[in-house]
Formats: sequence, C-alpha cells, structure tokens
Amino acid sequence: MQGVYQTKVRWSIKLTGKSASTPAFRQPIQTNSVTPLTVRRRIPDNDSVRLPTALSPLTERNFRLLWTGQAVSAIGDSLTPVALAFAALMVGHSATALGIVFAVSILGRVIALPMGGVWADRLPRQLVMLTSDWVRAAVHAAIGLLLLSGNAQLWELILQALLYNFAAGFFQPASGALVPQTVTVQKLQQANALMGLSKSLTQVGGPAVSGILVALVGPGWVFVIDAITFVVSALSLALLKIPPLAAPAQSRFWQELAEGWRAVTSRRWYLLNLCSHALWNFAITAVFVLGPIIAVRHLGGSSAWGLIAGSMGAGQVLGGLVALRVMPARPLVAANLALTLAALQALALAVPTPTVLIMAACVVGWAGLTFLNEVWFATVPQLIPQEVLARANSFDWLLSLIAMPLGFAVMGPVSDRIGIPTTLVVAAVLLAVPSVLIMLVPGVRNVRRNSEGQVLQEPSPA
Repeated sequence: MQGVYQTKVRWSIKLTGKSASTPAFRQPIQTNSVTPLTVRRRIPDNDSVRLPTALSPLTERNFRLLWTGQAVSAIGDSLTPVALAFAALMVGHSATALGIVFAVSILGRVIALPMGGVWADRLPRQLVMLTSDWVRAAVHAAIGLLLLSGNAQLWELILQALLYNFAAGFFQPASGALVPQTVTVQKLQQANALMGLSKSLTQVGGPAVSGILVALVGPGWVFVIDAITFVVSALSLALLKIPPLAAPAQSRFWQELAEGWRAVTSRRWYLLNLCSHALWNFAITAVFVLGPIIAVRHLGGSSAWGLIAGSMGAGQVLGGLVALRVMPARPLVAANLALTLAALQALALAVPTPTVLIMAACVVGWAGLTFLNEVWFATVPQLIPQEVLARANSFDWLLSLIAMPLGFAVMGPVSDRIGIPTTLVVAAVLLAVPSVLIMLVPGVRNVRRNSEGQVLQEPSPA
C-alpha cells in the first residue's frame, strides 16, 4: 500500500552475492521460487522479535547508507509543505493561487507515476532515484533563490511544483523496489519500519519548525535547506554497491506499461487490496475536512485540532515501533485488520467525544495505518517478481493518489446534504468494512510467514 495515505499511506509509505568489484547498481533479491534463499538465522516461532533484531538491518552497509540518506531527506520533506503554502500566498496573494499550486503538484505526480514504474524496471533503480534527487535538488534550489531575491512569480512556483512532483513520481516506485535489494529478506519488515520511522519522527516536529523558519527568514530558505537534503540523499545513493539484476528484454513503453498492469490484475489478492486501500484513502479525508469544523464548534477551536493532528504523528511513530517488533504469521490478515482501527477516529469525531478521547483514537488509528504500510511493503516484494515490482508499486501509488483528492472534493458537499455526524459514520464504515472483507479472499489468507522468516503464498485448496 504505497497505497494508503501518502506519507505510502504510501500518505501519504521493500544479499547475498554482493561483489565489491562490480560498479553496478542492482543486487538480486532472493524472494522468488527460482532464486535460492540463504538463511542466516531462524526466526522465532512466535510473532515478536527482540529489539536488537529489530535494528539489525542497520548492520548491512547498503541499507545503512540508504536509510541515512532518506532520513536526512525526510527532514526536508517535513519542512516544505508549510513553506510551499506560504510561498504561494506570498507570490499569488490568493487562495486560488495556492489551490493551483497544489493541483499542479498532484497532476505532475499522477502523470509521472506510471512512467516512473516502467523506467524503474528498465534501469537500475538506484540510478532512477539518484537522478530524481538531483532534479528535485536543482528545482528547490532555484525556487528558493528566486524567493530570496524577491523576484519569484506565480508561474515559476507552478512550474517548480510540476517539475518537483514529476521527478518524485519516478522516485516513489523505484524506492519501493530498491529497499529489498539492500537487505536480506528476513530483515525486510524491520528495514521498512526503520524507513517509516525516520519519516514519522520528522513529521512530528517538522511542520512547526518550518512555520518558525518561514516567520523568521521566509520560505526561500526552507526550499534551499530541502535542496541540500536531496544532495545528501543523492550522495548516499551513489555510494551503494548493488550488483545488477538481469537486464529485462525491452519492448515498447506502452507494452511494458500494459505488462505491469497485467501483473496487478492477474493477482486478485493484490488488486483487491489496492482497491480496499484506495477506499481507505478516500474515506479518511472526512476526518481532515470535517475534523476542524467539529473542533471549532464543539471542542474549543483550533488548539484542539492542533492536538488531534499531533496525535496522528504520535500514532505513526507508535505503529513503526510495533512493526519493528511484531512479525505476524499471516502478514496481510494482520495488516488489514490493523487498518480497521482508523474507523475509531471518525466515530469519535461524529459524537463528538472529548478531545483526549479523539486523540487516543487517532493514535490507535494511525498506528494501525503505519503497521499496515510497513508489513505491506515487506510482503509485496516477496510475492511479486522483481522485474515488474516497480510498475506494480506505481499503480499502487497512483490509485491512492487519485482517491484522496476525490475524497477532499466530495466530503464537504456530502456533509452539507446529510450532516456531519452521518458523513463521519459512513466514512467509518468505509474505513473498516473493506479491510475486513479483504480477509475473505483466499489469496490474502494464504499468505504466511514460514519458520525461516520468508513470506510465501500457499496454494488454495482445490
């Protein structure tokens, strides 16, 4: 679920045989039936692992470099949304300008994601990510300098939003497919959890720090800082030593794109999960559209909503810590069950309950979301062939990215017609029921973790 909220969910978000003498980008992942798996240790039969094991991905050089670069980049990512909003208002002087910038951002990423998936399966994924980082560093350095000069214009801000998100659309599917090439398969869930934790922790304080920087020195410096973090990320990617995967036979772009779509639709368990996660992304927008209104009318104002929003970040951190320690025997069943917990926050707002109870519901709900994301990104690379993994990831991101703007557009008018409490109850149903029904799919129930820690899909009984 590079799938649910894009921070994957997917809010919005997966070795051996390394040769130091090979200056190549890719390293084979040992997760399919034709590649032998080297088992270094036995995973305990229960679902929990000790903390030292949870941190063990950092002992592997390639992952340590990747994680370091992405952790630094996540700092910049946490700063720029606030700076972008105020830059648009400063340059465009209207909410319309801000809306255009955000709309172009989504458009650029939607266009690029399918293309990025194809190219990340054609080229070394490390190279695709490195190129994306350099492009985004240049774009944000340029707009930062323009803002500092006082000569920035709205069209320039719109152009940077388009170029930045177009490059990001190449990075996302490549990133999800590269992580499994940097760490042994038994450590993949912990590796994803560590990647997610670095992002979650920066999101807790990053927006507040950005607001202070914007107030003190202006948004231009925030973009310059973000450009520097992209340079650090690019350098860490350049230091990776990953032997190449077998070069795929190349065909026309549209044929390869169609091949990626067939990889999604031919796996019913995967397609249905993507649809379920897209519905989740659609429904969660009710919390963000209607939550601030409830805070103003019933909970004392913006300060209450600030506390509620902060509790979501705390929940993400908690979910990442749980994913470090808990490795469920049935990964997709456990992960989708955790996702249903998000319904609690919509129901708590619908009543509404006191602020502290809404905060508790948000902690639990966002912990469940984060747990789903880390388990999902550790499971999918072991079930989908590496040669189409980036394309499969791109469709995952694409469905989620489309679902959220639709939700933001719909929830306000729906609440005007049927009322805010009823809208939130309906949203709670959409947040929970699809994730429960998905567990009835045999392909989901049959995904299990064996005693060696590898995730396999058992055949359905005749």
